[in-house]
Amino acid sequence: MTIRTRTRARPTLDAVLERAARLGQLRVKNKRGQVFVIRPERKTKSALDVKGIDLNLGAAEIVQFVHEGRRTVAR
Repeated sequence: MTIRTRTRARPTLDAVLERAARLGQLRVKNKRGQVFVIRPERKTKSALDVKGIDLNLGAAEIVQFVHEGRRTVAR
């Protein structure tokens, strides 16, 4: 973990953010001695976030498949 002073970090904010992304986090200390941690936000994905596939089906065909499926389950 790298600790930088606010004075040193401020003019090079883009570089500081890139370094935090590369290292996982970066600590910055202000004049009063407080230390702040800068780290990239973790992106969370939904379990339902899946890549779709193109089956070249029209709306009428999809509705037909749904009706057939419902008839099969109802028997």
